[in-house]
Amino acid sequence: MKCFFLFCLIYVVSFNAFAQPNTEVFLFDLNTKNGKFELSNMKNISNSEGYDNQPSFQDNNTILYAGTRNGQTDIVKYDINYDSKIFVNHTEGGEYSPLKIPKQNAVSAIRLDPDGKQFLYKYSLKNGENDVLIDDVIIGYHVWYDSSLIVSSVLENGGLSLYTNDPKEKKSYFQQKNIGRSLHKIPNSDLVSYISKENENAWEIKSLNPISGVTKPIAVTIDKAEDMCFLPDGTIVMGKENKVYTYTPKKSTDWLEATSLDTYNIKNISRLAVSPDGKKIAIVGESISTKEPINLNKKLEPKLENIAWISGTWHGEAFGGIAEEIWSEPSGGSMMASFKLINDGKVTFYEIEIIREIENSLILQLKHFNNDLKGWETKDETVDFPLLEITPNKVTFEGMVFEKVNENEMNVYVDIHNEDGSVKNIKFNYTKK
Repeated sequence: MKCFFLFCLIYVVSFNAFAQPNTEVFLFDLNTKNGKFELSNMKNISNSEGYDNQPSFQDNNTILYAGTRNGQTDIVKYDINYDSKIFVNHTEGGEYSPLKIPKQNAVSAIRLDPDGKQFLYKYSLKNGENDVLIDDVIIGYHVWYDSSLIVSSVLENGGLSLYTNDPKEKKSYFQQKNIGRSLHKIPNSDLVSYISKENENAWEIKSLNPISGVTKPIAVTIDKAEDMCFLPDGTIVMGKENKVYTYTPKKSTDWLEATSLDTYNIKNISRLAVSPDGKKIAIVGESISTKEPINLNKKLEPKLENIAWISGTWHGEAFGGIAEEIWSEPSGGSMMASFKLINDGKVTFYEIEIIREIENSLILQLKHFNNDLKGWETKDETVDFPLLEITPNKVTFEGMVFEKVNENEMNVYVDIHNEDGSVKNIKFNYTKK
C-alpha cells in the first residue's frame, strides 16, 4: 500500500506540476440565438506566463480559474464588469479546478501541497480561510451535484475513476473506472456528465444519476477529445486543436464545427466554460506567439481559394425586407450564388450570381429576375463587377465589396446607380446560417 501511495503522489505531481503548458484563459461574448454560435470581443483575461486554466463561472459576471503567480498556481477571481482579478488564497500549496460551492460564499479546489499531499479543500471567498473537504481519496477533478454531494474523478491504479463524495461525512463511493477529467452538471436535469474511456477507440459522454448510480450514454466524443461544457439549452460544446464543435442530444446526428479560433491565433483548446445565461464563454488554449499577426492590407492572389470564406448560406435585412444569399464552394473554376429579397412575406426579386476565373483574375457577374422569373436584363446581358483586389478579410470588385467580420458574419457593399446618374452605396449585413 505504501508503494502504491508513493506511485500516486509521483503521478499526481507530474500530472499537475511538470506537464503544464503555457496556457491562457480567453473570454468571448457568445451569441447562440436562432441556432448561431458566434464569438466576438475576445479578451485574454489571464495574460501571464505559466499555467492559467480550469475556468468556471461563479455567476454571469465572475470567473474563477487556476492562475500562476510567482511560479505557483492559485485561485483567481476575475470580475468581467471591471476587468479586474484578485487571488483568493495564499497557501504554500498549488490550487487547481476552483468551483463555487452551492449556497456558500466559498469555493472548492484541489490543493497539491509541497509534501505531495493532494486533497479537496474549501476556501472562503471572504478571507481565504480553508479547510479539507475530502481526504480519503485523491481527487483530480470534481463537480458539485448539489450543496451536499460531489462527483469526482479520482486518481487510482494509474488512471481516473468516477466517484461520488459526501463532504459532510468525508466518505467517497466508487462508480466506474477509466474515465476522463471533464465533469459537468447537465442543465435542466438531475444528472452529471462524464467521459467514459472504457472503449479506448471510442470515448463516450455518459450521464450519471449520483443518487441512484444509473448511467446512460449520451454521445461519442470527438476523436480523443475530452474537454467539454454545456450551453443552457443542453447543447454540448467540445474543443479540439483550434476548433469548437457542438452537439445537441436527441437532435444532432453528428458533431458540427461551430467555429475556428485560427483568426484569434489560439491553438490546442482544452477547458471550456459557459456563463449561466449563455452569453459568455471562457476557452483555454495556447497563443500562437510565433505566428505573425494577420496583415489585413496584404494583397492576395486573384484565386477562388482566397475568397472561399464567402461560401455558405447568409441572411440579413435590406431594402426593408429579408435578404437570403447562398454561395457555393469553389468548383470548376467558379462560385455560384442565388439571392432573393422578401418583403411582406413575398419575393420581390431574385438574382443569379457567379464569380469566375478569367484572364488571371476574377469577375462577378449577375442577372436579376422578377418573382415570376422574368429577367431584367436582355438574353445575353449581365451586370459585371471586375475584381480590383483581395485582402485577408475583404474582396473588392468594382461596385461590390465583400467584407469578412468573423467566421459567421460579413458585410456586402453594393453601388446602386440611380436614374439621375447618382450612385448610392448600400450595405447588406449578413449572418451565416
